[in-house]
Amino acid sequence: MDALELLLTRSSFARLDAPAPEGKALDNIINAGLRAPDHANLTPFEFVVCTGEGLDRLTDIFTNAAVAANREELVIEKSKKMCYRAPMIIVAIMRYKEHEKVPRVEQIATTACAVQNMQMAAFAQGYNGIWRTGSFAFDDNVRTAFDLQSQDEIVGFLYLGTPAIPTPIKKAKAIGDTVSYWR
Repeated sequence: MDALELLLTRSSFARLDAPAPEGKALDNIINAGLRAPDHANLTPFEFVVCTGEGLDRLTDIFTNAAVAANREELVIEKSKKMCYRAPMIIVAIMRYKEHEKVPRVEQIATTACAVQNMQMAAFAQGYNGIWRTGSFAFDDNVRTAFDLQSQDEIVGFLYLGTPAIPTPIKKAKAIGDTVSYWR
């Protein structure tokens, strides 16, 4: 798949089975994330790759957070299952690094670009995934479990695996709906 085809056809997909990326494929995914635009080369991101028992650990974090927040029983039960929707979840964390020329929002954008690159690299290698955020990304108990400081941010959870069926490609959006030209 060439780069332009990848960019024009990539679609998120939530129906994911094993196998998850591993070995060289996973290295390619991580290395693609490391190539994200990064003003001042701060590397303001950290990726926590969860598979197997790592998914169990992430489930415990989510479930404990739901219980501590007195969430409804339905949410607690959902928290026990959500990490098993894919054989791999990469937690993308922005670790803020104070810099006079690189504001926090730009460091969040860098981390978001890294997640996008990783998802594209997965798709290019025959895997797929979906980038989720949700309330657990902002939950204080989850933030504590990942040792986040006040300026840090969980940018998302990238669920990765092998598509259960061929990935449906979304209809292209019309350029005219979102772009104006100043000439």
